[in-house]
Amino acid sequence: MDFEQLVAFRRALHRNPEPAFLEIGTAARIEQALQGLPLRVLTGKAAQDLSAVVNFPPPETLDTWAARAADSGVPAERARYFRENGTALVVDLVGVAGPGPRWGLRVDIDALPMRESADAGHFPVANGFASTNGAMHACGHDAHATIGVGLLHRLSDRDFAGTLRVLFQPAEEGVRGAQTMIDAGVADEIDTMLAVHMAGDMAVGGVVGSFTGGLATRKLKVDFEGKASHAAGAPEAGRNALLAAAMSALGIMGIPRFSSADTRLNVGTLVAGDGVNIVPSSAVMTCEARATDDEVVDELVDRVRSIVEGASLAQGVRANVAVMGQSATVAPDEDMIDRIVEAATAHNDVTEVIRTQALAGSDDANLLIRHVQQRGGKGAYLMVGAGSPTPHHSETFDIAEQSIPTAIDILESLIRG
Repeated sequence: MDFEQLVAFRRALHRNPEPAFLEIGTAARIEQALQGLPLRVLTGKAAQDLSAVVNFPPPETLDTWAARAADSGVPAERARYFRENGTALVVDLVGVAGPGPRWGLRVDIDALPMRESADAGHFPVANGFASTNGAMHACGHDAHATIGVGLLHRLSDRDFAGTLRVLFQPAEEGVRGAQTMIDAGVADEIDTMLAVHMAGDMAVGGVVGSFTGGLATRKLKVDFEGKASHAAGAPEAGRNALLAAAMSALGIMGIPRFSSADTRLNVGTLVAGDGVNIVPSSAVMTCEARATDDEVVDELVDRVRSIVEGASLAQGVRANVAVMGQSATVAPDEDMIDRIVEAATAHNDVTEVIRTQALAGSDDANLLIRHVQQRGGKGAYLMVGAGSPTPHHSETFDIAEQSIPTAIDILESLIRG
């Protein structure tokens, strides 16, 4: 793919963004862009295991986004396939230059559930590829998917040793998708696991060898089940799920900070009740715990569970705590960072190379990297400057498209050795 083709593909993804687990048209476009290459493409249960997903989109939502994908030009048959079988793709390319490492590259493909700016000065608006469907690629995942597709095209001569496996991962936002791919076993045989991300706050020409640290996180959904009764006529007969949830929310926000790690706690939503004169029989709360230490985030979750259990017991209701999403901290391998820095430094268009940078948030690519490391492999998380005019997750976020081939060049250099 030349630069114009990369840009056209990225803009098609940007114009048609899709949220977590709904990347139906995106998956079909990636599949179509890889046709004719000497690849093996895994989809469905071979690419991800959806059996443990909490709050998977309901059928009516899947149907809506499948119809949108077909309306946008995706073949209806492929839209139907990805709607029914999941949106992850795992693409294998085997080199012919002899035995070598088994490389893995994670590129995420989902968008955020937010509206893109309609301002005439916003580059996608000015150039006719802004989204109007209520979702937005406000974190560069359209560019990440394009990097994955472009790298497979670049290496399709197979003139390298070993193998490359590209994981086109759904549902990074909310850190829900990586675990589904791990559960399908697609990372088990990888020797070196890489991820790549556009750094919107870094100028074009900048490269960071790897993210480090970050915040381990657990996204939790808590269901409270009580008993309805007349709030005036028989209040004692009810079991108030809303009160149990409210007590839990206050208790969670009162968990103390840890001296050994930086921690974050947040109760994000609480939905409960049926009417002003009915003792609430149900409530649903979502919350998250984050920490700069993996063991500390597990301890925070244990405390959340204890608080929910106590509040539920006090109100005589039942409660269930489920993990909706999760991620870990990342500890890249030093020799892998060395190789990325060397490849970036040798690139003519790279003007600044920073060895490492702390990850300020959470990303479930870290789960994939850690999975490979725990099995004796290595990993790192490359960042490429993209020069966005505004921060990630803002309505006017955008990436400088010349950063896409720079990322492909660096990855190609690593894999060709």
